[in-house]
Amino acid sequence: MFYEIRRYQTRPGRRDAWVRYMEEVNIPFQQSLGMDITASFTDEEDPDGYVWIRRFASEEQRRELYAAVYDSDRWQHEMRPVVEQLLLMDRTVVTRVRPTPASGLG
Repeated sequence: MFYEIRRYQTRPGRRDAWVRYMEEVNIPFQQSLGMDITASFTDEEDPDGYVWIRRFASEEQRRELYAAVYDSDRWQHEMRPVVEQLLLMDRTVVTRVRPTPASGLG
């Protein structure tokens, strides 16, 4: 099992719109396809920063869920254009982490 910590930079002044889109559209869509969304955060020190965490049982599961989400017609034609309007895509940072035995997330 591992987690994916995804750090996004919204376009200036668009973070509130991004959070609404994530909570009302993107997270429910991904969860409906089996994605395990662990947490979602706004950055207290960066007015345009946003972080979310997803959990995967295995690399195989991650590949399957990525395909289900990102290859879907809905993502390609409806959601991706909105995401690109709200985020600075080239500023995305994805970190994969594994919990240590004492972390409580194992």
